[in-house]
Amino acid sequence: MEATHYKLVFRFHETVFCGFFLLVLYLNVVELLYVTFSGNGFFGVLREFTMDLETGNYQNLVKKESWRTVLTLAYQSLGVVYGDLSISPLYVYKSTFAEDIEHSETNEEIFGVLSFVFWTLTLIPLLKYVFIVLKADDNGEGGTFALYTLLCRHARVNSLPSCQLADEDLSSYKKDIISPAPSTFGASLKSTLEKYRVLQRFLLVLSLLGACMVIGDGILTPAISVFSAVSGVELAMSREHHKYVEVPVACIILIALFSLQHYGTHRVGFLFAPVVITWLLCISAIGLYNIFHWNPHVYQALSPYYMYKFLKKTQRGGWMSLGGILLCITGSEAMFADLGHFSQLSIKIAFTTIVYPSLILAYMGQAAYLSRHHNIENDYRIGFYVSVPEKLRWPVLVIAVLAAVVGSQAIITGTFSIIKQCSALGCFPRVKILHTSSKIHGQIYIPEINWMLMLLCLAVTIGFRDTKRLGNASGLAVITVMLVTTCLMSLVIVLCWHQSVLLAVGFVLFFGSIEALYFSASLIKFLEGAWVPIALAFIFMIVMCIWHYGTLKKYEYDVQNKVSVDWLLGLGPSLGIVRVRGIGLIHTELVSGIPAIFSHFVTTLPAFHQVLIFLCVKSVPIPHVKHEERFLVGHIGPKEYHMYRCIVRYGYRDAHKDDLQFENDLVCSIAEYIRTGRVGLNEENEDLAKQCEGMVVVGTPSTHLDGIQVCEDEGANPEAAGTSELKEKEKQSPPVIKPRKRVRFVIPESPKIDRDARRELRELMEAREAGVAYILGHSYVRAKKGSNLVKKIVINFGYDFLRRNCRAPTYALSVPHASTLEVGMVYPI
Repeated sequence: MEATHYKLVFRFHETVFCGFFLLVLYLNVVELLYVTFSGNGFFGVLREFTMDLETGNYQNLVKKESWRTVLTLAYQSLGVVYGDLSISPLYVYKSTFAEDIEHSETNEEIFGVLSFVFWTLTLIPLLKYVFIVLKADDNGEGGTFALYTLLCRHARVNSLPSCQLADEDLSSYKKDIISPAPSTFGASLKSTLEKYRVLQRFLLVLSLLGACMVIGDGILTPAISVFSAVSGVELAMSREHHKYVEVPVACIILIALFSLQHYGTHRVGFLFAPVVITWLLCISAIGLYNIFHWNPHVYQALSPYYMYKFLKKTQRGGWMSLGGILLCITGSEAMFADLGHFSQLSIKIAFTTIVYPSLILAYMGQAAYLSRHHNIENDYRIGFYVSVPEKLRWPVLVIAVLAAVVGSQAIITGTFSIIKQCSALGCFPRVKILHTSSKIHGQIYIPEINWMLMLLCLAVTIGFRDTKRLGNASGLAVITVMLVTTCLMSLVIVLCWHQSVLLAVGFVLFFGSIEALYFSASLIKFLEGAWVPIALAFIFMIVMCIWHYGTLKKYEYDVQNKVSVDWLLGLGPSLGIVRVRGIGLIHTELVSGIPAIFSHFVTTLPAFHQVLIFLCVKSVPIPHVKHEERFLVGHIGPKEYHMYRCIVRYGYRDAHKDDLQFENDLVCSIAEYIRTGRVGLNEENEDLAKQCEGMVVVGTPSTHLDGIQVCEDEGANPEAAGTSELKEKEKQSPPVIKPRKRVRFVIPESPKIDRDARRELRELMEAREAGVAYILGHSYVRAKKGSNLVKKIVINFGYDFLRRNCRAPTYALSVPHASTLEVGMVYPI
């Protein structure tokens, strides 16, 4: 009677499982077809109207792509997005059966683990990320900071100090976002977030926590991936010897991996996708062989009933083993983080048609083999290579090492990207960012971070020397990032998608409870390796918070001590001093007013340049700023003062130009502003100009080819052109070897320029030919008298140490020392 009861229960759960699995597959097919032909998705029905406003010129969501483009992107995404996720079969079973549970004759443990792996892969990567999270992109970009900046634009919770109303008029900023109805929960939540600064800081800290865990994952993932791939040599030698081979070989591979980062991946990136595809086909083929050869009925273990049996038998040990099962979704966050390089449809196709089936077959094959082999020798333990046929182990080992390198490369590149975003948003000290490819977006290299990652990666590899503790550390970092994503997504559902709070609560309860279960299982192993990501996150969090706090306080001091324009106008056109030829480029973080450093110049220096440009280079909370919206240019005072303010806006994923190109674009944008003036501005731009001290949006020279262009001649004979030109009269050059560089503005024929504008352009041209001097402020930040002890430690020691050891601003990295003037100033904050 009892046997019949259990049989009926089993058949019931098996029926439920099959029905749910078919439903998931059906929704997946419908999603792909619907996205392809309509540009919307399954959850697009929930927010059809709001997403139209949010997408605007989204490239990744609604653009009509040909099947060739979609399939090409899907193929490329295999090597970039899924390298980390695809190598998880190397260490999942080995980490799960390390100590907490044992593989018994009843197979309840191995079948329970397989069931957990299957449903974890189905619910988290497939259901959560593919169906829901991928749709929360920020102008085509994904990741933790994409969610944060998306929230910043829907509710005024931005942490950047130099925000302007003009930033909201950027086409990518989405100023036409419809606010929720005043009576809805979304409206009250928005007003609450905007009212209380403590909630805004908590939201920022939550986002920084996710970023810190991503950096920690960038240290731990290469270590566990390469070490697990190399561990296959244990099957070819005795236990006494393989320990002395695994760690040195893994360290050599890691050193080579980090040493080659400065070359970039664009030269060998075309090999990444074939390597991952070969690896996925390899593990799926081995999985199919093991299923049919050892246990064709292993598919029954996919029923959720086996999870119940597993936990009932193993109890606390089974709960603790969830930290190893968690590793099967390592790399799932990359689907969202790397969204900017691909399209939603391409990532979905690659995952659902290749990655997901291959991983399921691989895990089922390992379980089928282990279900028929219970007395595995202790030398081999339970691992991936045990289930590989003996004749294929060495070829599979080589492919596994290559796949581990590809997966590690993806997470290293992602770490560089997240640090760049943190630095752009004022939450990380300035670092040297090198773009390794001029054609491929996002290929960057940060030397300081690269060598730091290498040293820490080698330290954890040598210190742990086993998959168990490396898995405990990596699992906690992975699940923490997913918990942060779940929390931010719940706010996006309410504030950005304007959906019911019940939907957001349901999202948090469903996915948050699953992730909280895994988080608790990982956190309980604090002393067995899980302390590493916590320690790393704590250190990086301290650095980020100190830098952000010091930067914010420094900006507040600048605002409070800026010089009024009335004081400047009282000095007269000559500013009370001699105006010499040339352009004085004064950097300031202020978007309005005159910085205090300028008054220091005027009162101490006997002369100054004939043209003064107050330059502010800032980041805005959007991924990219269009070139035609890059510059905000305006006069300071009357035109005869020859003083301009130029605000250069970059998105947090934009690449900053080098010094020479930036200088030419800056001068040309000011010349275009002088040429156009206020003529031809529409009413919207006139209102914007009034709000921003008469500043007008001017694009880069590449965006207005029919406008003014800057030309430089090395010789003394300027070329004659068909267009009208402003040229300086010939001057006799001294007998030097190198001729003097001459500058001219090429102006289009159609618009007529008045006499005042022509004179102003001539002054700017002469100043540009004379040269540009960069005036940079060298600040000494100190805590003011009466500050508490904590503030003195943070400012006088922490922030001062970071400031002295960080890089100079991007625009000043390649400025010649002969053209640079630094002025020191003490900031008592």
